[in-house]
Amino acid sequence: MKTVAMIPARMGSQRLKKKNLAPLAGQPLITHAIDKCRAAGCFDAIYINSENAEFGQFADGETVKFYQRPEELGNSVATSEQFVYDFLKNVDCDLLVQVHSIAPLLSAEEVKTFSEAFIASDADVMLSCIEDQIEVAYQDQPVNFTFAEKTNSQDLKPVQRVTWSITGWRAKPYVEAVEAGGIGTYNGKIAFYPVNAISGHVIKTQQDLDIAEALLSVLNK
Repeated sequence: MKTVAMIPARMGSQRLKKKNLAPLAGQPLITHAIDKCRAAGCFDAIYINSENAEFGQFADGETVKFYQRPEELGNSVATSEQFVYDFLKNVDCDLLVQVHSIAPLLSAEEVKTFSEAFIASDADVMLSCIEDQIEVAYQDQPVNFTFAEKTNSQDLKPVQRVTWSITGWRAKPYVEAVEAGGIGTYNGKIAFYPVNAISGHVIKTQQDLDIAEALLSVLNK
């Protein structure tokens, strides 16, 4: 079973310009992702996946390779469904683990344990999530509680908020689902893997980046 780590890195981002190159603790977000994939030590190959050749400078051609996707798969309209399918059609692997650079507080150990859990499972898809054990409503209706009674929070079933900090897919079922007119992202047997709230912190805005900097400072202490 060939397991590949893929780090997506789009140059254009609307809310935080050149997000993947934004500095955190003195180094670009993308290098945090590369370092943890290397440290995890469980991948047959590590790829940076971008439409922009500038990200090729972070690949050494050996432990880290660069895959340049078509330019149209790097705009704000293109979805991960599309660029993951493109990657799987062009890079040989059995299992794909997407490690997002925009979740820099996910540790190398968590990358390793997630990947090992996915490899050992029979899941076609594994989604990282934050388990929130608190009352949650959707469109004014309760999801994990009832208005008919008051339940202690510790007795509630936690909701699973998908973080996308790290995601696993089996290559063959993904490609087959897309080519059959379905959805590769959510195909077959889907498993959820909980990460803590800090590890699941995702950077989309400058404020998110500032929060990550503050959290990293606390973690380092």
